[in-house]
Parts: sequence; C-alpha cells; structure tokens
Amino acid sequence: MARSVYVTGIGRGDGRQAVELGVMELLTRHVDRVGLFRPLVHPPTDHVVELLRGRYRLDLTPEAMYGLSYDEAAAIQAERGQDELVGQLVDRFRAVERACEAVLVLGTDFASTNIPDELALNARLANEFGASVLPVIGGHRESADTVVNEVRNAHRSYSDLGCSILAMIANRVAPSDKQAITRRLTNKPDVPCYVIPDDPALSAPTVTQVAEATHAEVVLGDPAGLARDVRRFVFGGAMLPKFLDALSDGCLVITPGDRADLLIGALAAHAAGAPPIAGVLLTLGETPGPNVMKLADRLAPGTPVLAVQEGSYPTAMDLSTLEGRLTAASPRKAETALGLFELHVDTAELTDRIELSRSERVTPMMFEHELLERARGAELREIVLPEGTEERVLRAAEVLLRRNVCHLTLLGTEDAVRRKVAELGLNLSFDAADTGAESNGARARARIIDPVTSPLRDRFAEVYAELRKHKGMSVELALDVVSDVSYFGTLMVQEGLADGMVSGAVHSTAATIRPAFEIIKTSPDAKIVSSVFFMCLADKVLVYGDCAVNPDPDDEQLADIAIQSAETASRFGVSPRVAMLSYSTGTSGSGADVDKVRKATELVRGQRPDIAVEGPIQYDAAVDASVAATKLPGSAVAGQASVLIFPDLNTGNNTYKAVQRSAGAIAVGPVLQGLRKPVNDLSRGALVQDIVNTVAITAIQAQQAAAQQTAAQQAAQQKESAQ
Repeated sequence: MARSVYVTGIGRGDGRQAVELGVMELLTRHVDRVGLFRPLVHPPTDHVVELLRGRYRLDLTPEAMYGLSYDEAAAIQAERGQDELVGQLVDRFRAVERACEAVLVLGTDFASTNIPDELALNARLANEFGASVLPVIGGHRESADTVVNEVRNAHRSYSDLGCSILAMIANRVAPSDKQAITRRLTNKPDVPCYVIPDDPALSAPTVTQVAEATHAEVVLGDPAGLARDVRRFVFGGAMLPKFLDALSDGCLVITPGDRADLLIGALAAHAAGAPPIAGVLLTLGETPGPNVMKLADRLAPGTPVLAVQEGSYPTAMDLSTLEGRLTAASPRKAETALGLFELHVDTAELTDRIELSRSERVTPMMFEHELLERARGAELREIVLPEGTEERVLRAAEVLLRRNVCHLTLLGTEDAVRRKVAELGLNLSFDAADTGAESNGARARARIIDPVTSPLRDRFAEVYAELRKHKGMSVELALDVVSDVSYFGTLMVQEGLADGMVSGAVHSTAATIRPAFEIIKTSPDAKIVSSVFFMCLADKVLVYGDCAVNPDPDDEQLADIAIQSAETASRFGVSPRVAMLSYSTGTSGSGADVDKVRKATELVRGQRPDIAVEGPIQYDAAVDASVAATKLPGSAVAGQASVLIFPDLNTGNNTYKAVQRSAGAIAVGPVLQGLRKPVNDLSRGALVQDIVNTVAITAIQAQQAAAQQTAAQQAAQQKESAQ
C-alpha cells in the first residue's frame, strides 16, 4: 500500500497550495513514483494539479489525477447518497495508489461548492483512503489568539472524525506573531505544529494575472516580464517629479494612456534600476504614438505595457481583491513557496512521521532535491559568484535565495548588477557589502562587491604578492591582478570571507581554476586537482571522472583521480564501485594505454583496499550486467559500476557530452576535487538549473571542509591534552 498524505483545511484563503507544493517536494525527494489525486475539482483543469504534474514530471494522465467535478459529486450525493459518492472516489484513488509508492491528495477547496459539510467529507475520504491528514489553517489578517484557537479546533474536529493527523500547519500568519503562536502551540495539540509566516511575494499577482483580471491587451513585454510579481499599485496623475518619488520596487504603474511622460519616466527609472518596476497599465483605451512606444520598448526591453478600455477607477476596483496564486506559469512563486515551507517546517520530522524510506533508485529529481536539502545544512554557507551581471547567474541567484540554499556574494559594479536585475525583472534585494563573511542568518541574503572599489582590494594585493613573490609579483602589479573578478573571488575564499566560489558561465575553465591553483592550491591528501560530473540518468546517478581538467594523466595520477572520485561519490550519496575504463576488458588487450589503466587499478587496490575497483574494463562491461557476465564474470564491480574513470580527457569529455545529449542525461558539474577549499567551474553552456546545482554542491563541499577542519582541531586538542 502506498503512503498517502491528505492536505486539507477548514476554509478558504489558507494558502494551502504552498503546503501542497512543499509536501510534494518532500515526497519526490525520497521516492521515485509519486502520485497525485484531487477528489473533487472545478473543471476543466486545476491550476495546482497542473503545476505539480508539470514541475515533478508525474507519470500519470491528467484524467487519472481527478476524481469527480463538484457538480457531478453533488448530483451523486443528492440522488444516491454520500456512500455512493465516497465509493466512486475511493475506486479512482485506488487506481492511482496501485501505480505509486506515495500519493499526495489535495482536499476540497471550500470555494463556490454545493457540498454540505466539506470538513467532514474530507475527513471521511482521508479515512477511506488510509491517508494521514495534514490540516492547514489560514492566519492571514488574523490575531494570534484566533490562529491558536483555530488550530486547536481543527485538530479536535479531525481527531473526533477518526483521522490520523500527521501535523498541523498555521499558514500565512503575521510574521510578528509567529514566535508567540509557535510557543503556544507547543505540545497542544499533541502533534507537531508548524507556523509559516505570510510572504507578500506569494500573494502578489503576476503581470499576467493582472492582464487576465482586467482583460488588458499586452502592448509590450515578453514572457519573463509578464511573469513579474506586482507588489503594489501606483496610480499616475501627478507631474513627473512627484510621480517618480512614488515609484517602488515591483510596483505596477496605472496611468491614463495619454500620459506619455509618465510612461517614459517609469520605464527610464526601471532601466536605471531606481526602482525596477513590474510594468505599466495604460487606461482609457489610449496608447501613445508609435514613436513613443518605440522609445518605450528600447528603454526597458521586455518590460510589460498593458492597455485597458476602462478608466483608472474601475480598473482599481477590478484589482482591489486580486491575489497571486501558484500556477505552472509562475515558477518563481513556487521557489518562494518551497523556501518558506523548508525554512519553517521540520522536513526531517515530517518525513519520519510519513514513514518515508529512501528508494533504492536515485532519479535525477531526487538527486537534485537532495543537493538543495543538504546545502542548507545547519548553517548557511557563503558562495561568491564572480559573474554578477550574467543573466543565467542572476536567475540562479534568485532561485537560490528563494529556496534559502546559501548566502551569495555577486561581484561587479553595483550599478551594473542592479541595472541587469531591473532589466530582467528579478526579485533580488541586496544587503550592504561588508568585509566579513556574514553566514549565520536563517534567511539567505545576497550582497554586491565591486573588486575595483572594495577596501578588500589592497589587502588581497598584499596576500597575492606574498603568495607569488617567487614569480616576481609586486604589490603594485598585484593590485591589477586582484581586481579581476576570478582572482578577487578566489582570494575571498582563501581569506575565509567566502566558503566557496562558482564561476565559468562566461569565463573559460582556465580563467576559473588558474587562480585556484595559484592561491588555494592542492589539498595535502591529493596529488592533483581533478573533476567529476554527476550524470543523472533516468534511474540512477553515475560519477564520471576526469572529464574537464587533466589531458593525459599517468598511472599514479589516474589512481589519484579514481580515489578522489570514489570519495566524492560517497560524500554525495553514490555508493562507489569504480570502473577504470579502457578499450579492453581484463587481460584481453595490451599496449601502453591499457597498461597505464592496469597499473592505476593496482595502485588503487594497494592504496585503498576498501574501494571496490575493476580495470581495465570497457564501458559496456562496466554498466551492463549481461555484458559483464560474459566478459568479466564474478566481478564485484562489472555490470554495476557507479564511478567511471576515463583514461584521458579526450575520452572523458566526449563521452559525458555524448551521454548528456543522446541519452537525455542531466550532467551536474564539473565538480573540482583535490583543492584545499571548494571552487567549481561551470560549462559556458550551463543552464540556470545547472548553476543552482553547482552552487549547492559547492555549499555542501564547504560544509564538509568545515567539518573536517573542526575534527582536525579537536583531534589536535585531544592530543595536546593527552601529552
């Protein structure tokens, strides 16, 4: 029987969709086949079901995820009674349950329905499904007393109806009331109670939703601009200087269509990043002439300009009750919701209560979820991103901050970074730059540092000159060197002002790793710096090394790469079974290339007898059990290798790209190994999700480096005490 969670509530406006998204994230993090079921739906489709189905690539048809429409349910209940209604819904649920390891059930929405006593119906359905209930109680604009009482009443109601309650969640509470509500709910009721504060970014409508609500025509704008959050409305009627003072981050300007001065003024302010607006809505059915609109498009490309026939007052009435919602078209809101859920809900405790055990199969999605979860850790790490004005880096930064993965330092001039953020319409705010690594806050934050004007530049020049004095480096020359973003970021890591660095979206691999070689240097327990890719295939994750750094390693270097790669695999949850690849298997071939692999294999066995290793071995014999049974029977590695070591860079780089493109694998990396502190390179073709994954890996490496340093210090202290 699948493990099922039934998310329900007691009324409207509880923001339950954010919780449903968080629970789905939790389920897909641990098991492969997750199902989704909405017993009652408002046709034709449900925006939350569509969001979850698309985001998590659920292997179910849309029809299978729905039970009945509310009208159908009301008719069945009226004509044949509730038992018949429940029976039909149970049958449809069981079909989903049989195909899945876990199922998320979305309870009724209490919106415009003709079903009497929805709370009791939800409770009965949960019991018939054998699902644990997770009630969500809305706290928007409610006092702390009201929220506490509603949580306790809801717990009593569902308990009295025989439900097995997983936990209680008070959602959208006033941030100032969170601690008091949490304290008052401790141990009363006798299940975990989580309190999630309200976040205006979730209730803010997107520009697209504004256009739909007002039946507006999109005059200018691209999809990214239309996905921007509208955080407030500014009605333009004053003269331009006064109007500019009223603008704020994320506002939607609403102004009569004949006010070309306000349109151009608002877009010029946005282009300067002071402040970045969501867009402009022109009223009265008018738009400025073609020359003005052409200028508007050039000033702020992609920024939405909408037009409606109505005046400002009726438009304001249409927008007065508009709230944002989670849909497949609002992925940034989904990231915000997940960040809130993971920050305020004890996901480890909730996982235990659902009795989720990790699937033996590791899918790409599960691997990526695990990266983000581990990266948060007990203490957020500081990661420096030298390419602070690159679009993909900024989009990744927004995801990382919304998911609360780590603190970020973006390098570049402040004006350029803010202008790019405004141009992209991103919701990124920055703390004031400082010279210390502020890494202890519960919420992830970002800052901007300009290497050319930073007070750290003089300090870094002295450090670099000392490190490279054997090469004739002076402080004067070093001042120029350390103003380069790659060198500046590397020195931040070396000096403990950042925990790791990720670069390479626009810089070459050499530009990224050369400063690391010069400044951070190789770890004492590694002979060389090498790299691995995590290759996320449909049903497993393989580790490929070395595909990015060493052109033609000798046998000792190849052995070192294998040992490092096995350790990296183990640190990231991949049980290492190492295949030393060659064009022949076992003793079937000879020659310098095969002999190198054979010697390297023996070195690994001698240095690390705890590592399962086989070589030389061909790729097919390494990963295919049927081929292995013929070519290398009895091997503990053949047919089930998880770490594949290539004999040279030519073979490794081409193979990883071939598998990535031809098999549709997700390649995470390259992840550098063997450095004293974590610095990682990106492919110049990296996607936003690739950057997010690499930053998460870097944060995890930083955690591990800190743990190793702490353990070494403790060992030294114990040794000193013993003496």
